[in-house]
Amino acid sequence: MELELRHLRVLCTIADTGSVGRAAAILGASQPATSTQLRRIEHHLGAPLFERTASGVAPTCYGVEVLAAARDVLARADVLGRRTAEEAQGHRELRLAATNSPILPGLLTRARHQQPDLQFTVSTVYRSSEIVELLEGGEIDAALAVDYPGQELQHSAALAHRGIVTEPSFVTLPAGHRLRHRTEVALADLAGEAWFLTPDDGAGWPGVFYGACAAAGFSPVTVHEFLGGRLELQEMIAAGLGISPVQATSRPLTEVVIKPLMGSPVWTRYLLVWRPAAVSGDVVETLFGAATAAYRDLIAESAHFQTWASRTYRAARP
Repeated sequence: MELELRHLRVLCTIADTGSVGRAAAILGASQPATSTQLRRIEHHLGAPLFERTASGVAPTCYGVEVLAAARDVLARADVLGRRTAEEAQGHRELRLAATNSPILPGLLTRARHQQPDLQFTVSTVYRSSEIVELLEGGEIDAALAVDYPGQELQHSAALAHRGIVTEPSFVTLPAGHRLRHRTEVALADLAGEAWFLTPDDGAGWPGVFYGACAAAGFSPVTVHEFLGGRLELQEMIAAGLGISPVQATSRPLTEVVIKPLMGSPVWTRYLLVWRPAAVSGDVVETLFGAATAAYRDLIAESAHFQTWASRTYRAARP
């Protein structure tokens, strides 16, 4: 005997109904035939999967393990079947989530152009740890997430990830700030400033920032927790309410300046995370290529980043 998907469905139906008889009715089979099939499956696996109770049957300890694996296999088979049906109809759906990343608009534009049959459903999820939970639970198919050097994003073997780019964090200052003329700003010179920081992202932030401050010899005296749009953040910085670490390719308003931090003490990695059971290899390559191209466009539009990169990488050459 070889286990087939229909056998796994029998087991799950028995577990869901708590009764061989009720399961048989749902499956359109007789109770004796369903009981015989259950015994054959148990014989093949070498141990009982269910035990009798006052109200029907319940899984044994071994049965719980087998049922978990069976549900996983059936869910994956359902995804494959749904994808095949969608492809036959000329379209596929991809549920994409993204953390706070400027890469997303360019990624979507390119991916839609390259695979016009791919229909995107996009959601914004701030915490990278929550993105992993949604992927693990099968609620989304792929995502843009972040992690930090030395703190790789943790997930199960059911997921895969691929780094898109690792960039330094810069700092946004009011246009009239005392350090506005500096080519680079030392983090230690900002010890007395009020900071706008985004909340815990479940991947290492803001711990990596506080670690960099400690290495620079200080702890921020005033921290405003902020989770909003880039425009709103820059308006508050322009008003002199504080400063903030920002993504290196951020576009500044006229009332603020964006400066590299001397020695680049804080780095962030943007990565593509996906469920191989739900996303085909060609779609992964499309998403990854679109993301890297979108980031190159951001660099091309960011004079302060180009200046930093030219100076930094030229100095690093032998």
